[in-house]
Formats: sequence, structure tokens, C-alpha cells
Amino acid sequence: MCGFVGVIGTNLPTDEQLKKMATVITHRGPDEVGYYRDQYIKLGFRRLSIIDLEKGQQPLTFENGRYTIVFNGEIYNHIEIRNDLKQQGITFRTDSDTETIVALYSLKEEEAVKELRGMFSFVIWDKVKKEMFAARDHFGIKPFFYLENQGNIYMASEMKSIVEVFKEVQVHTQSLQHYLTFQYSPEPHTLIKNIMKLEPGHYMKKTWQGKVDVQAYWKPTFAPSNDSYEKQKKKVLDVLRESVQFHMRSDVPVGSFLSGGIDSTAIVALAKEVNPFIKTFSVGFEIEGFSEVHVAKKTAEALNVENIDYVITPEEYLQQLPKILWHMDEPVADPAAVPLYFVAREASKHVKVVLSGEGADELFAGYNIYREPESLKLFSYIPKKGKLLLQQIAKMLPEGVKGRGFIERGTTELERRFLGNAHIMSESEKKAVLRSYQRENESIDHIQPIYERAHHYDEVAKMQYVDLHTWLRGDILVKADKMTMAHSVELRVPFLDKQVFDVARQIQTKYKISHHTTKYILRDAMKEIIPEHIFMRRKLGFPVPIRYWLKNEWYGWVLHLVKKSETDYLFEKDVIIRMLELHRKGEGDFSRKLWAVIVFMVWHQLYVEGVEAFSDVSMSDSEEALFL
Repeated sequence: MCGFVGVIGTNLPTDEQLKKMATVITHRGPDEVGYYRDQYIKLGFRRLSIIDLEKGQQPLTFENGRYTIVFNGEIYNHIEIRNDLKQQGITFRTDSDTETIVALYSLKEEEAVKELRGMFSFVIWDKVKKEMFAARDHFGIKPFFYLENQGNIYMASEMKSIVEVFKEVQVHTQSLQHYLTFQYSPEPHTLIKNIMKLEPGHYMKKTWQGKVDVQAYWKPTFAPSNDSYEKQKKKVLDVLRESVQFHMRSDVPVGSFLSGGIDSTAIVALAKEVNPFIKTFSVGFEIEGFSEVHVAKKTAEALNVENIDYVITPEEYLQQLPKILWHMDEPVADPAAVPLYFVAREASKHVKVVLSGEGADELFAGYNIYREPESLKLFSYIPKKGKLLLQQIAKMLPEGVKGRGFIERGTTELERRFLGNAHIMSESEKKAVLRSYQRENESIDHIQPIYERAHHYDEVAKMQYVDLHTWLRGDILVKADKMTMAHSVELRVPFLDKQVFDVARQIQTKYKISHHTTKYILRDAMKEIIPEHIFMRRKLGFPVPIRYWLKNEWYGWVLHLVKKSETDYLFEKDVIIRMLELHRKGEGDFSRKLWAVIVFMVWHQLYVEGVEAFSDVSMSDSEEALFL
């Protein structure tokens, strides 16, 4: 796995600046560094050796130096593409998928990206046309940041490379407002003003002195077929088996994460068919009910594979937080990002490549909230006036009273109640917390265009579609990439394969939400190869006991952080402290709202205030507890 940096334009940075941009992402590629320079563009590259170093040094040139490419990712069908290109007379100097990409581009230009099966972000420079072409994979597995400034475009695999050049950064307040709803900053913006993300399934073109042109080459859609259940179930198993086989291609050992759920278990079971000695990795917590290590152990024993586990303490969770958020680039207030960091650390001691189950929930309808349309079905028989009356009654009930939330959700249309898998703060809560709340910047308005494109789907498919365009790319894949790359480990996600998606998009909702569970057809397809105790196990996600820690071990530290944070220009701190006190007294669960603020404040220290990320955190229950 790799990381790249690049600048194209009329006022290029110095070689020393380019070197700093590349050095700051050494963790993405500790094995090798390379540079390309001419008067129009500069490119830098860091490489982690997964394939023999002699086969894929970058930047890589092609066709007598006309094309130069830097590429982060893996193309799983590159052997098949290469063989086809050879028949067309193309000659190759290496065996790398990097050269396959640039060779394909030399023939088909932007159409080439549609043939790639894998995870990727790359930049190709055509010195004859003086034109740059860049692209990001279909789902957004690999990141791509860019910034336009004074005739230049700065590009990088991680945002910190761009920040390294532009030390003075400003918070993008519109993204902050969305962040407090979604727990991440939705694309294409970032939480730093003017730094953007190239969206998944998009490419970008720019001539040396021309304007940036960004276009979509692929968009996910659902198209349920009339195939029988048994036929579709067989397709699911066949395509996943093939995808795992492709994702196991490597010159180094491949391991796999293993939790207590169907997704990672299915991946391990299929990977074991390729490598019976595959190692698996799991993490958990000391608090009962917040660890699936015992389930993972039981699963590993049933599959007869080795399992290596690690138990995380509240102290080290907090101690590693600054470093984790430095690696994250942007604040992502998903508590599960931290355990992912630790399991990647354990994996890095044994392997360079790991498989994981990201994407299964979005493709096969795995989140528990996807069952909500069925549970709320009775409200569809109530006339509009009746719903309005019920809404008024619900508002009169005290917060926390059983049934209030059910009535509120049942009387609210899907497009207004479901904004994606995470909904941390309401607009009224954000208005109270933020000093400069923008009424015209409601998060529901960000989601509406997505719903408009999905208007003809059933409610479950609409929810999947929203999550594919928000939650998956903004949360799930961000933490997956950044937490594994922090330890120089390459993460591969066999569910997020365009061939797998082509099968999943054709499955009717009644086959996904069935038998009182989620992603039923996936469970059924894997039934013969996974342990019985996993087959119908309810999805737990990655539970983290932050609500307990905020009342106890972390209270003094959080109070000190909020008071000392240089974010007074953004937040009404008295409101935040009030939430913390209510949470400590047990007068409400404000853990996720508080965690979103905490994560942002730590990130602000690192990226805006310029505090060192790798200092130790001192744990204390007193207000004098030091953070950094």
C-alpha cells in the first residue's frame, strides 16, 4: 500500500516542500520513496512493499516517458487486463498493476477507469498533452484530497500532506455543522476550509494552465431482479468466493480481522479455502457486554484458524487518541475507530495485508435500523391529521419516556427521520452548541438530493442508498483506511467489489430483511461454511463503553479539555459542560454528543492550534488532568 503527493500548476513548490509533503505520510509507505519533477508538475510517492519492489517502483513512467503515474491501491483484475493489452500489442517492463493502469489509460484515456476492479486513487501525467488525469475508486476505499491555490492544485493521499505546506488552516464552519449531525464531514468538503475530497466514482482532469474538470464515471444504483431466491443466493456465494480469491493475491501473508459477526466470519471462512493457515485478529474491552473477543475465539476454533486478541483499557484508549486523530486527518467521532487502530496494531506484528468485512451492511442491508420501516408500518394506515395529533401528544411526553421516540419516528416521513446511520445532534441542539449556527445549512438539505435520486426505491433500499453515499464513504472507509495505514498495514475489503455490488444491487428487499433479521440472504448463502452460532447472530457493530468512562475515568480529563480548548469562537462551552454534568449524574445519555465534541476539540488542537500529536495523556479525575 502506498501514499502519493503531487502539485500541478504555474507556481510549483520547492523540492524541499514536496519532500515534506511526502515525508509526513511515511507510515503509508515506509519501504520506498520516489519523486518526479518537470516544469509543470511535481509528484512524490511512498511505498509499502506488498509485491516485489523491483516490479513496481513509483513514480512509474510509460511509453518512453510520455506518461508518469503515482498510484495508491490494488487492481485485482490487472492480470486479466494486462493479458488483453498484450494481445493488442502493448509491451510491459514490469509485472505491476501500476503499469497496467497507465497502459490502459494510454489507449482509452478516461474510459480506462471503468474497467478497473479494485481500490485505487491515482494521478497520471501526460507530458505531451500537458494534462493531468486523476481518479478515485468506485466506493471511496482509497482517499484523495486536493486544494486549489494560486494557479496550483495540490493533491495527496492524506490531508496532512497539504496542511504541511499551508500551515495556517481555518475550520470550514459549514462542515462543522454537518459534522455534529453525521459524526464526520460529508464529501466533497473537509473540515479545513478549501481542502476538498475527490468523490468516489469520480475522475479529475486538468491541463497545465486550464481549469479543473471533475466528472462522475460510476454511481451505485439498485435494480431488483425477478430471479428466484435460490438463484440469487447461489450468486451471492459464488461472487464472494471469487472476490475473496482475488483479494488474497499477494506476495506476502494475508490475515483477516475477526469480530463476532457474520461479515468478518464469512470473509475468514472463504479466505481459509485459499489459505488454511490464515491468521485472524480481534480486540475487545474489559467491561462485560462490550467485547466480542470470546465470540471471535469460538468462531476461530470452529473454523480451525489461529486467532490473536487484545483487550483495550480506558487508559490506553485515551492515551492513543491524539495519535489516532492525527492519523485520521479529519475528526470522525465513531468510537469504533479506536479499537480498529488497536487491532491493526496487533495485525501489523504478523502480516502486511488484512481482509475485513466493511461494506456488507450497505450492500446486503445489515444495519438493525433497516428493519424500522417494517416496525413502523402500522403508522401508514393513520391519516395525516391523526399523525399530526400523535406528534403533538409525543411532544408533551417527557424525554426518555418509553414510546415517545417510536411515535415521533412513526409519524415522520423517512426523508426527514433518517439522515444516515449516525444522527448525533438535532438542529436545535446544534443551534444551542454552536456560536455561529447557520439556519440555511441544515443537514437534511444535504441529504435531500440523495433521496431525490432514490425516489423510486422502497424505504429499505432508500436507506441503503443514503448510507452508500454518506456513512460508508464518510465514516466506515475513512477509519478503515487511516487506522490500518497508521500501522503500515494494507486493508482489503472483498465486499466492496464492483462484481459483488452488481449481484447485491439485484436482490429484492424481501430477501435481505427477512426471518426477523437483517442481510438474511447473505447469512443463508454462507450457512454451510460458517459456524452455527454466527448464522442468526444480531449485529452489534463495535460497542465501546464511552458512556461509562465519561461518568468515571474520563470525567476530569473531559472537563479540563473543554475548558482549555481554544474553540471558544466555535462552541458555547457552558452548554457542553452542562451536558457533561447531566451525563455524569445519569440524567440522560449524552455520550455520543459529548464524544463528537471531544474528538473535534482534540483534532482542533492538532491541526488548528498546532499541538504535538504524540505527547502522553495524563489520566486523572481532577480538573488539573493534562491533555496534551
